[in-house]
Amino acid sequence: MYIPPRFRVEERTELVRFLNAHPFASIVSATGTGLTATHLPFLIDEEEDAIVLRSHLARANPRWKHFGAGEALVIFQGADAYISPGWYSQHPSVPTWDYTAVHAYGTPQLVEGDGLRETVLRMVKRFEADEPEEWKPDLPPAYLEGMLKAIVGVEIRVTRIEGKYKLSQNRSEEEQVQVIHALKRRADGKSREVAEEMERLLKSDATM
Repeated sequence: MYIPPRFRVEERTELVRFLNAHPFASIVSATGTGLTATHLPFLIDEEEDAIVLRSHLARANPRWKHFGAGEALVIFQGADAYISPGWYSQHPSVPTWDYTAVHAYGTPQLVEGDGLRETVLRMVKRFEADEPEEWKPDLPPAYLEGMLKAIVGVEIRVTRIEGKYKLSQNRSEEEQVQVIHALKRRADGKSREVAEEMERLLKSDATM
């Protein structure tokens, strides 16, 4: 990923926060016929000095058969928004697009048996936690075993990670504030999320 220095994010704590905030990602890997992408939710674990990503996919999906053969790229994407040059004070200016993304690299390994069961139960607990009435996986054992046989677990120990927050840091603080106000006037949630990320970044810069 092309990352100019002012948009680069390297702090591990921040990268892990981002992954947890945007756990639905795209895993891109190579097969015998070329590249393929699979879209999966991930658990993000920190183990000693490593970040480990865990998920599962349908056994009917042939992509898992190529896991372990080489490096994969997992793309975590935050909100994005079109930025109009009409929001700037300085002219001439051109349109751009603001966004946040983190790329994680590693070799996928297959997980089955007890490891797969643990991953599935942890994912349910993780993603049900914010529900007003948390669903409990008290499924009949035979049904659960049947479901587990229909999926394959995947684990990726991250060997390289890149973060990019392109949030108008190349503009003055005054213009960044103008962009934030303009984004908040839009009706769509993604624009407001970008505005909130810009505010958070400005606040963190101010306290450094």
